[in-house]
Amino acid sequence: LWADPPAPLVPRHLRIPIGERTYSDGTVLRPVSPEEIEAAVALMRAEGVGSVAIAFLHSYVNPENEREAARLLRELAPEIAVTTSADVLPQIKEYERTSTTVVNAYVKPLVQRYLGNLDGGLAGAGYAAPLRVMLSNGGLGSTETAGDFPLRLIESGPVAGAIVGRQIAQLLELPEVLSFDMGGTTAKACLIRERALPITDQLEVARSRRFTRSSGFPVAVPAVNMIEIGAGGGSIAAINEMGLVQVGPESAGADPGPICYGRGGARPTVTDADLLLGYLNPDNFAGGSMRLDEAAARAGIEEQLARPRGQSALEAAWTVHDVVNETMAAAVRMHITERGGNPRQATLVAFGGAGPLHACHLAAKLRIGRVMVPLRAGVLSALGLLVAPPAYDIVRTHKAPLGELDEAATGALLEEMADRVAALLARLDSEGELRFRRGIDVGYIGQSYQVTVPLDGAVDREAIWRSFAALYREKYGYFYDDVPAEIVNLRVLGELVGGELGFEPLASGGEAVPAGERPAWSAHERRMRPFAVFDRDRLGPGAAFTGPAIVEEASATTIIDEGAAVEVDEYGSLVIAVDPEEAP
Repeated sequence: LWADPPAPLVPRHLRIPIGERTYSDGTVLRPVSPEEIEAAVALMRAEGVGSVAIAFLHSYVNPENEREAARLLRELAPEIAVTTSADVLPQIKEYERTSTTVVNAYVKPLVQRYLGNLDGGLAGAGYAAPLRVMLSNGGLGSTETAGDFPLRLIESGPVAGAIVGRQIAQLLELPEVLSFDMGGTTAKACLIRERALPITDQLEVARSRRFTRSSGFPVAVPAVNMIEIGAGGGSIAAINEMGLVQVGPESAGADPGPICYGRGGARPTVTDADLLLGYLNPDNFAGGSMRLDEAAARAGIEEQLARPRGQSALEAAWTVHDVVNETMAAAVRMHITERGGNPRQATLVAFGGAGPLHACHLAAKLRIGRVMVPLRAGVLSALGLLVAPPAYDIVRTHKAPLGELDEAATGALLEEMADRVAALLARLDSEGELRFRRGIDVGYIGQSYQVTVPLDGAVDREAIWRSFAALYREKYGYFYDDVPAEIVNLRVLGELVGGELGFEPLASGGEAVPAGERPAWSAHERRMRPFAVFDRDRLGPGAAFTGPAIVEEASATTIIDEGAAVEVDEYGSLVIAVDPEEAP
């Protein structure tokens, strides 16, 4: 209720009305006037406009007027980039459709220029393979598609990590996986159920308050449903007005970074705290490419956190570590609850530079009993880019009471949408079997929200009603059998499946022999005690040991507390059994 909306992307004098009109049934009442478009172009040129968003009423039913306006604009002003809502989001709800179109138009020239330069530079360097771009729905797209619809790149980076989580879930047949990616600035989590990525079309961008809902511009494009938390290795710890330690969302980033980097950072961060607790090796950070200044980190924590609160430097460092874990646990717990999941049934798959270090403590707070840390965890998201399939999806409003649904006509629309998806994927010139997933958004008549019902076979009213009842009851806990429903949107996702990279079993062998030990903070004993230190590259399948232990590799460090049992599986992943009742 109290969220401050961001400033509009388009100033009022550049929101240009046009005297066209299309009825809600698609009938064109008034066509586009060329004279009005000419006048609009004159204003745009006078104002130096480089990109235009066209959003007319009811264009999701009949895009004729939008397309005519776009044609005239391109003819009169070819230097101006044009985006129509009928191409971006042919979907009911005027505000969301307009907002999505405006965001697309806002970044379109920049993204097209960037991708064009990148593509040209690679070609000039002799790189012959086509450039692919990760999309927010978990698939790969062409630079042409990404340039035309740059809003489909939103949050596409973190999605790569969720794709690896899904692949692990499929490989090991895990029913519920929580992918957890913690880097330098933020942490991202995604609950993957039944080995399928969760999709949402309720993103927000440019939030005035980064982690506050309704404080940004709505962007209604399909994207993997993840939660982002302002907690990372570079998150700054400070004492708030109540005298409590607060961690994040402000971050020191990579430059200047934490105090221990020695690059001018002056405020204590999570990484500084983890170093002081003995969890990080100051002489073997980032594969030994960087030495951390433990004395500087200690001095910063002591001066800014410990003394004002009457703590020792170690106690203050543990407070920072525990607070950031609690912050992440609270956000992830909400994410799991909203998805109808149960933490106790999930396997936490940890990656990112800081993810494995915090994974076991986070799992214990969430009452998750099983943690997996794949090989090369610190750079695992890069693998997600390589294993993602070429994919594209579209949505189209087709509103009708479910009881009166024309099954044949609806099926024909879905086929038409599938043909368009196939044509877009054909641009990629990629191999693989083309598979489609179809869905229908169904809700009670008059309701402003719907649930997406998967459609596996032919359009069948009774089957859709039964699926709607089951999904609605699962999500909301109730269902009204006597209230009529309606379909609102049709959805089609196409994927080129086959030939992706994957995990291969490793040669067995490799005893768990510690490379040494060092003192580190025990979460249970609240003191420093010896932890065995293992070299990750020497832990082969079948190796087993118990905590307390530290496992080091070039891209990440894994912390295992007392009582936790570790086994290396056939793919080289650390499988850690955590006691869910022993939260530190």
